[in-house]
Amino acid sequence: MKTQATVSQPQAVPDSPLLQVSGALFGIIAFILIAAWLAKRFGLAGKTASTRGLKVSASAALGPRERVVIVDVDDARLVLGITASNINVLHKLPPAPVPDDESAETPADFQSVMKSLLTRSGRS
Repeated sequence: MKTQATVSQPQAVPDSPLLQVSGALFGIIAFILIAAWLAKRFGLAGKTASTRGLKVSASAALGPRERVVIVDVDDARLVLGITASNINVLHKLPPAPVPDDESAETPADFQSVMKSLLTRSGRS
């Protein structure tokens, strides 16, 4: 009498430690990525102390690694020559004139933009 031996394939056990660890690791990585995206989206990252009073207002490339940059600092504007190994001050400019608050446009909020679009199309 011949008996046939059946070979069963190993199956993944739902409560295996490998699945639990990999699931927890995936959850932690997803949480970190979502938190970083939210921080960037809502501006929670903040500016570093070194860039608070510094603003690049213009830049022009002169070559593959050379450029001229105008930087606004607290009380002056600097024209800088930047190379791969060096930064030189080329010229000092007076501070940029501050625009009047009355002439500067403020960004419109969503409600006022929608109202203007609806009145433009003839709906009220």
